[in-house]
Amino acid sequence: MSDGQFTILAADDELSIHRLVQAALDGHGYRLVEAHNGDEALEKALLDRPDMVILDVMMPGLNGWELTRYFRSKPEFKDMGILILTGIGEGLNDMTSPLYGADAHLDKPFELDDLVAKVEEVVAMVRGRQATSESSAG
Repeated sequence: MSDGQFTILAADDELSIHRLVQAALDGHGYRLVEAHNGDEALEKALLDRPDMVILDVMMPGLNGWELTRYFRSKPEFKDMGILILTGIGEGLNDMTSPLYGADAHLDKPFELDDLVAKVEEVVAMVRGRQATSESSAG
């Protein structure tokens, strides 16, 4: 998807969450792109083709589940990692995130270390899918 540097698109309507994501991932070598609602997230994903998205569920425009379902339905996003980051409640998140096709989820509020661990977990999944895609394409 990206050319070398791993790109992560973070979509959330809360500025404080963007700051936390940036603080957690700063210095890990990722290129971060921000979107502040679901429609902007879709636009930027189509334009930038990120390796991974971090999606809030409840945000203006398309919500995180709608975006997840859209990405999973498109072949060009088949390798993309999806992390749902939301405060809707742990039980609901446990049930719905896998149902819509997310690779992982994390409940708000979260610890920065937990976010880094989840991101690294999804990055490993994405790199595995990308390697499989490349070897089957070649």
